Amino acid sequence: MHGYGGPPVIHDDEIEPPVPGPGEVLLRVEATTFNPSEAGLRRGLLRSVVALDLPYTMGLDVAGTVVAAGSSGLAVGDRVIGRLDGGAAADFAVAPADVLVRVPSEVDLAEAAALPIAGLTAWQAVFEHAAVTAGQRVLINGTGTIGRFAVQLARHAGADVVAVSPSRDVDPPTGPVDAFLHLVPAEPRHTALIRAGGVLVSATTPAAWLPAGDFRARHFIVRNDTAQLAALLNLVATGAVGITIAARRPLADLAAVHEEAENGRLPGKTLLLPAAR
Repeated sequence: MHGYGGPPVIHDDEIEPPVPGPGEVLLRVEATTFNPSEAGLRRGLLRSVVALDLPYTMGLDVAGTVVAAGSSGLAVGDRVIGRLDGGAAADFAVAPADVLVRVPSEVDLAEAAALPIAGLTAWQAVFEHAAVTAGQRVLINGTGTIGRFAVQLARHAGADVVAVSPSRDVDPPTGPVDAFLHLVPAEPRHTALIRAGGVLVSATTPAAWLPAGDFRARHFIVRNDTAQLAALLNLVATGAVGITIAARRPLADLAAVHEEAENGRLPGKTLLLPAAR
C-alpha cells in the first residue's frame, strides 16, 4: 500500500527480504488472512488510531516457519502463528518472537492463520468479558469466523448456546440469556432477552452506543495474548475447536479479496497464500 484509498491501492512489489533485529525472527510465510479491520486501515479510517508508515505491507494474521531465529528463543524450522502490526502479506515477514506461538503438529499451519485475531476476539469475549461458565445460556450475535469460534468455546465451557445472524433469524431466539455476545458491525438485536444482572459484550459497537437495560454492557478491543492463543491451539489440536476456511487464494488476489469483501461477496474466512504454498 503506497497510499490510502480503494482496493486498487494494493500492489505487488518486489523488495528485498526483511532483516530481523534483536528479539525478532524471520518467517517464511505460509498464510495470512483477510480481516475487515484491514479495509479500514487501507481506506485511512483508522489514521487517528494507527498511523501507518507508507509504503505499508499488509497482513495482520501470520502463519509461517522460522527461517532465521537469532537469540529469540525460537528455532529454525519452528511452525508458528501470531498477530502482527502488518507485514504478513508477503513471502517473508519479520515478527517479534514474543508475539508468536508454536503450532502443534496436529494443526494445519495455513489454517492456523485464522486464529490470532478472530480466535482471540472470541476467546476474550467468552472467557474474559462474559465470563461464561457451565450451565449458562449464551446468545451469540454473529455467525462469521469470530462467531463460530465463540460458539465452540462457549459450548466447550458447558454453556447452552444460541447463535443468530445479524441479518435474519430462521428461528427467533427466546430468553432469558445470561450473556449476549455482539460480534458483528451491526445494531445489536434481541438485547431484551438478557436477564437482569446479565451481560452484553460487544467487540464492535462502542459502549456508549449500546442499548441500556438491567444488565452490564461492555465493549472491548482484542489484544495480543500468547497464553490464550496457545490454549486455543491446543483445543484445535484435540478437536474441541474447529477452523472453518471458506477459500484459499493466492496472495496476488489480495486487492480482489478486499473488493469482494466491500461488495459483500467474500464467502467467509479467506486464507491468502504466497506463491508455491
